[in-house]
Amino acid sequence: MEGLLTIDNVTKSFGAHRAVDGVSLQIGRGEAFSLLGPSGCGKTTLLRMIAGFEQPDGGRIILDGKDITSLPPEKRPVNTVFQNYALFPHLSVADNIAFGLKMAGKARVEIEPAVDAMLALVKLQEHARKRPAQLSGGQRQRVAIARALVNRPQVLLLDEPLAALDLKLRQHMLLELKAIHEQVGTTFIYVTHDQGEAMSLSDRIAVMNMGRVEQVDAPERLYDMPGTDFVAGFVGDANFFSGKVLEIRHEGYVRVFCDGIGNPMVRAAGGLEMGQEVRVMVRPEKLMLTRQRPNAADRVNAYSASVEEAAYFGAHIRFVVQAGDLRLLVQMPNNRFASAGDTPKRGERVFEFKGSVFWERRETHPKGFVPRRFCVWL
Repeated sequence: MEGLLTIDNVTKSFGAHRAVDGVSLQIGRGEAFSLLGPSGCGKTTLLRMIAGFEQPDGGRIILDGKDITSLPPEKRPVNTVFQNYALFPHLSVADNIAFGLKMAGKARVEIEPAVDAMLALVKLQEHARKRPAQLSGGQRQRVAIARALVNRPQVLLLDEPLAALDLKLRQHMLLELKAIHEQVGTTFIYVTHDQGEAMSLSDRIAVMNMGRVEQVDAPERLYDMPGTDFVAGFVGDANFFSGKVLEIRHEGYVRVFCDGIGNPMVRAAGGLEMGQEVRVMVRPEKLMLTRQRPNAADRVNAYSASVEEAAYFGAHIRFVVQAGDLRLLVQMPNNRFASAGDTPKRGERVFEFKGSVFWERRETHPKGFVPRRFCVWL
């Protein structure tokens, strides 16, 4: 993918607080890229520096080969969609969309077809003469997106644009955003603390924590091959425990001694050494519960466990089980059981099959973990 935006060792402090700490990123032309992290991790501050609303203390921001670090917002080919929409309440939908073109001095003969094209893109042709107060939250969000895209920016910044919407509407708008991105081909940079939003919308995601980027990768790799404890736990539920490599076999399989549970067999993506300490991570949906005692061939990663809790979530059921000294979260689709009455109950003994992920133990530094090497799943 051709590069478009370079963020080069950018820093920003507010008093003694370092909000963005030496962040470097390469974002491609036409890419849907998300900045994901908890509140206070620096993602919105970084977005505001790309927009020009904040100035970096250090580093550079380069867009399409041009250093825009010191350019004011109105001089940048960048537009922003805000969480609160920021629509003009006294203007119609069409006039809100046209506002930027009018401010740029475009002729009416240029403005009208451009606005019509945006109305069609966001499917609001029938609402062109309405005021924002007459629209739903989702419709107002679509107006804000159309207004930001009408003058064809090189980059569209979206600052938690769906946070004010209810869950069902948010899920619908995610699909619409994805379709809009595919149609216009503009680079989208999306800021969110919601893992599901980032995963469903993005080509790549940068996970941020305490002002730094922990990992940049495609959604599938972030979930299946996390580089740090923080990434593993933030992008999805995870069970963690520590172990030591006991045996290295062919095709990347290794046996790991895990205190309190035994010696599971797992598969590593990178080279490991005998006796090396590792961190083990297993996603709840990689575990399976059964009442049947496994046969000898299946006992490599099978353990006796006791159900501590069970909760029904519609499409899936979540269990907390005690396996040896470990308390683990398990998630299974509800169709794995013949009926609701067939679901394992609290206190029931079951057998647990494992699929594990693990990576090398890291050394810490003041800002968190620095990954050396990570390994993958069984």
